[in-house]
This record gives sequence, C-alpha cells and structure tokens, in this order.
Amino acid sequence: MVNVSIAGAAGYSGAELIKLLLRHPGVKIDKLFGHSTAGKRIDEVHPSLKSTLSKEIASFEAESLDGTDLLFVALPSGEAQSIVAEAFNKNVKVIDLGGDFRLKDVNIYKKYYKHEHSAPDLMQKAVYGLPEWNEAEIKNAKIIANPGCYPTSVLLPLIPLLKEKIVSPDFISINSYSGTSGAGKSVNLSMIFSEVNENVRAYKVGVHQHIPEIDLYLQKFGDKTPDFTFAPHLMPITRGIYTTIHCKTDSSTGFANVEEIYEKYYSDKPFVRFLGDQIPEIKNVVYTNFCDIGVAITGDNLIIMSVIDNLIKGAAGQAVQNMNLIFDYDQTTGLL
Repeated sequence: MVNVSIAGAAGYSGAELIKLLLRHPGVKIDKLFGHSTAGKRIDEVHPSLKSTLSKEIASFEAESLDGTDLLFVALPSGEAQSIVAEAFNKNVKVIDLGGDFRLKDVNIYKKYYKHEHSAPDLMQKAVYGLPEWNEAEIKNAKIIANPGCYPTSVLLPLIPLLKEKIVSPDFISINSYSGTSGAGKSVNLSMIFSEVNENVRAYKVGVHQHIPEIDLYLQKFGDKTPDFTFAPHLMPITRGIYTTIHCKTDSSTGFANVEEIYEKYYSDKPFVRFLGDQIPEIKNVVYTNFCDIGVAITGDNLIIMSVIDNLIKGAAGQAVQNMNLIFDYDQTTGLL
C-alpha cells in the first residue's frame, strides 16, 4: 500500500486527485495540506466528497511527511519550490502538477513565470512526466514534473510525426482552446461568468508560460528544433482542451503513412486513441485520462486535432499514471 499526501488539496486538481486516488486499490491517502483552507475538512471545501473522505486540511510542515511515500503538489507556480525541496530532503518522492520543475533553465523560467526559482538544483534532477515518452526515467524518479495541460495536448500528437520526419519543423501553427478550470480557483474578474459566457478569446499570445515547455520537449522527444507559434484561447466550458496543429508535409504523404506512425508509437499506450480521419470531440474525453487524436490532409497541409480533459490527462490523471509507473502498478490502475 502506497501512502500519499497532497499539498494543494483544495484546488481543482487536488480534488480530482482525491477522487482518483480513492478508487485506487493500492493507495492510502495520508495527509492533506492547504493554506487558506487549513483547519477545514476536505468535504467542507469540496462537498462532492461527502461520505467518501472527511480528512482535515493542515498547514504544510515537513515533519508531517513522516510515513508518506509520495507527495503530490497541486499548487500555482512559485509555491511548490520550498515544499518540493523539503520533501526531497526527507526522501519522499514528489509529483509536482505545477510548472516549477518542468524547465531546466532558471533564466527562461524567470522570463515566462515572472519570478525567481529558489531550487535550481532540483530543476536539474526533476524528470518530465510524459509517460508515453519518458517511462524509463519516470520509474526511477524522485521528483516528477507533471506536464502542463496545453503541452500534453501538443506533444502527444506532434512528437511521433516530428520524430519520423513526416512534418517540417520549419513552421508549425498551434491553436489551443481551454475550459475555465485551467485558470484554477483564484478570483479573477476576467474569469467571472458574465465575462466568459458566450465568448471566446485568445490570451498570453507569444508569452504563455507553456511555450518554452513545448519547445524543450519537442526537441527532446521529437529530435527536432521546431519553429512554431502557440495561441491559447479561453472558451466558455468548465473543462477540456481542444488543440489544432497546422503543419507542412510532403505532398506524397498519405493517410496510411500517418496512421502507420501513430500505430507504431501508440498501439501499446493505453491512454492515446488515434481516431484516424474522425474529428475528435471534448465531450468524449472529459472525466477520462484519454487523449484523442484525429488528422486531416489537404495537399501538403497536415492538420492534427487533439482533445484532453485538462484536469485529468492534463493534470491529476497523468499524475496518477506517473505514480503507477513509480510503484510498479499497471498504468491504468485507478484510471479506467
């Protein structure tokens, strides 16, 4: 039995983690940590947990980790660094769902996340938790940087095609649309119902913090240095990400070539579903850990579409998938 604790249990990703872990046969939820919610019971903060979990949320203290095998950290960027460092020093494995340990360059981190990094040595030790492409490293990791939601929806469909040189790395256009839960639970005027409802808008174009993450891991796993644009958009739904990628391919490339590549890399990956020329839809992946991928080819233009649930495959579900790899459970345990 794996004893797990959660820092940031009161947030959206924290709540999803709890729901997934409660149905995992090999896990016991040990401690729950929070800031403003310390002293409250988790089922007060998340009434959907009534009659399933009624633990009290505590302020984080490293001494409280005694007996914990794994700590999930579901906090905004900048807030995880000291907690991850304290857990690491106590030899507790960590999966960080935020962005603090995904990059390797502190200067790039500061540029995109707008604050200093207090644990640059641990940035280098952290392993990127994209299970379909980094399984061997994940199994032996002490710190896992869970991928961002947007990057997950970009990397999974694009890496195989770059790796097999079937698309040009010289220009790739990425447009992604996210539900509002991706912004977390913090109060923000631009996120209130009357601002979001019946509206779609782009934001952080050219400066979004996931840009260097996409760049770094397309290079690492796709063996190419891509020239791409990334435009994130907010749409008036609670959860889900829809990503459309436009890229160039040789005019001789046919659907069979693309299908063969996805089959090669993902036929044994339980959470990637290649739909062929079927158009993927968010409604088919919400509340699941699946990434659905579809493609369309017009001449030398290849259009790739992917959908995920930003709170599951883009956060809590992928974190549980990584935990399963670390502790030698089947990747699907607790997720199907």
